[in-house]
Amino acid sequence: MSLIELKSPAKINLYLKVLQKKDDGYHNIETCFQYIDLYDHMSFKNSENGISIESNNAFLECSNNTIYQSAKLLADIGDISSGVNIKIEKNIPIGAGLGGGSSNAASTIVALNKLWGLGLNKNKMLEIAKKIGADVPFFIYGDNAYGKGIGDTLEFKESIRDKILLIDPKINNSSAEMFELFDNFKQSNKNTSNYPQNDFWDVFLEGNKSIREFFTKINKNNDLNLSGSGSCMFVKYNKREDIEGILKKIPSNWRFFFCKPLQYSPLMKFV
Repeated sequence: MSLIELKSPAKINLYLKVLQKKDDGYHNIETCFQYIDLYDHMSFKNSENGISIESNNAFLECSNNTIYQSAKLLADIGDISSGVNIKIEKNIPIGAGLGGGSSNAASTIVALNKLWGLGLNKNKMLEIAKKIGADVPFFIYGDNAYGKGIGDTLEFKESIRDKILLIDPKINNSSAEMFELFDNFKQSNKNTSNYPQNDFWDVFLEGNKSIREFFTKINKNNDLNLSGSGSCMFVKYNKREDIEGILKKIPSNWRFFFCKPLQYSPLMKFV
């Protein structure tokens, strides 16, 4: 096999509770992960010129990202002396709480295990995933899941059935910065969150006037949800008429996507 092409899926968090901060800087969480049909498209081809990345987003064409880090780990484990050319068409919004970088890392681990014939089982790939980032194991896991620990302790969950209106305010949120803001908020407010769906709502609304205005317009009559540490929001619905009013209130400089839930990750066929 000399070429693998795959779809790298996004996720949403149906809920997210941030618990205590650990000594290593990570936070324990409780969450519920759901795959959705929004994808980055990736291809992996054997190369004699080391690890290279081509993308419609130039910032990925370097070694300072989860794709390269994952490829380097696999190359070292397999003692691969040649390399791989990785192409990625980036469609998942960046810094949006949708797990795009983690999904790309997992996709790289799964694809290169197959491309290079490394023979790693799922448990070994999960161990590698933990070295890259907190959400990466979920994308190796392959099924929708409840997540605990830092998001790497996973338990199977059935997929939701609702359709999803995904709303992208085009704000690039740093997860590290959002956790820092959350820790400061938690100290000042005696651990009390005003929004049970996602503990990041407080700091996200506090730091973004446009989000506060939209939230005020929408949330009175609709259940507006936040994914991850933001910035993407979503509403679950069944019929198009259920969201017509929301669509009219989305600012013209934002983006939105009509998504469906996935029963499992498309990466499963390569694991």
